[in-house]
Amino acid sequence: MRLLPATVTLSLTVAIAYYVYIPLPDSIQEPWRLMMLDAGFRTTMHLASLKAWLGFDHYIKSIRQSSEGFDGMMQGLDRSESEGGVMLGVKVSDITFAGVPVRVYEPPAGGEGHLRRGLMYIHGGGWALGSTKKGSYDLINRMLSDELNTVVVSVEYRLYPEVHFPVPYLDCLAAAKHFLSPEILARYAIDPERIAVAGDSAGGNLAAAVAQEISTDDTMSVKFSVQVLIYPVLQALDFNTPSYLQNQNIPILYRPLMVRFWLQYFGADVSLLPQLLANNHSSLHHSNITPELRARVDWTVLLPSKHKKNYKPLVVEKGSQGAAKEVPGLLDVRASPLLAGPEVLAKTPRAYFLTCEHDVLRDDGLMYARRLQDSGVTVTIDHYEDGFHGCFSFITWPLEFDVGKRAVRGYLDWLQNNL
Repeated sequence: MRLLPATVTLSLTVAIAYYVYIPLPDSIQEPWRLMMLDAGFRTTMHLASLKAWLGFDHYIKSIRQSSEGFDGMMQGLDRSESEGGVMLGVKVSDITFAGVPVRVYEPPAGGEGHLRRGLMYIHGGGWALGSTKKGSYDLINRMLSDELNTVVVSVEYRLYPEVHFPVPYLDCLAAAKHFLSPEILARYAIDPERIAVAGDSAGGNLAAAVAQEISTDDTMSVKFSVQVLIYPVLQALDFNTPSYLQNQNIPILYRPLMVRFWLQYFGADVSLLPQLLANNHSSLHHSNITPELRARVDWTVLLPSKHKKNYKPLVVEKGSQGAAKEVPGLLDVRASPLLAGPEVLAKTPRAYFLTCEHDVLRDDGLMYARRLQDSGVTVTIDHYEDGFHGCFSFITWPLEFDVGKRAVRGYLDWLQNNL
């Protein structure tokens, strides 16, 4: 009988280790910390799905609720750190721009008559999760405002399941136009020649799309000076790029999860996921996807050789007719900025890209950077060989990664020198 507790303990230990452990590339630093982070995220997803199956709530809403307590703890830690440092003078206001909720960060007053930088930040989260009012988003925006003497506006755009495309895009565009208006720039003493739009992941998608629209809108007297795209998601035609295949099992953004985020954003049936994973939605049978459009996402041409490796393109001759028809917005450049024509890209502002080697979205960013360069836009790429999706947000204990700290510092330094 004495062996029973030891046996049970051993069994539980093995089971937990089996659940937590996943093989990771050697170049990823702090692998066990990433495994623990991923295990927590997967557990939250599983419990949320179970609650939804039992009829208690939508699984996305359950995930939000589960993260509120942790976000609150992180917010408390972030504020306690800032109170002892130089971020005390940053003024934070929760208001609306053109009816869209935003949080405005104003740097400490000083230098009467001197104009300040401006930056609009759009958070990630698969168009379904996240808030710039919480956790590392809030901390980074406070740091940026203080260190770079910048007025930062973070956008609280509406999310799935409450809304679908194009609502999040339209929210961000409305807020951007309001931000760039002469009245607002004068109110916050912002230099109209030094304004950036930035975003990570799904927020990078929205930032790129908004930058395209603003840059081609002749009614706008003030436009963005730079665009900052942090591992952005930019296209939904090819889910078999080298980075999607190489990193399909790397946390925290698994390949099927990214496709699911796309389907949710488009308001499509998630049962189509296998069709999209197989590229059936973009087969040659779909005449509306012209050769010109395909060339804009052709990674065999747009990627450097070191990222193409030995992967082969997956082009389906005849896929599912229904898949493309049931995914509205598939070819809309407001959803997939990588599909925009060179005449649009040429008008967009100079760009900064942060990409990670161990990220399914790596190639989206690299392809867009190449297309911008080909269109005459000045581009800077900070590529982190040890980076993974989401690392930019993991800079405070207990989710503190060295690569995250380096990524944030690189972002701040680039803006210091280029905005």
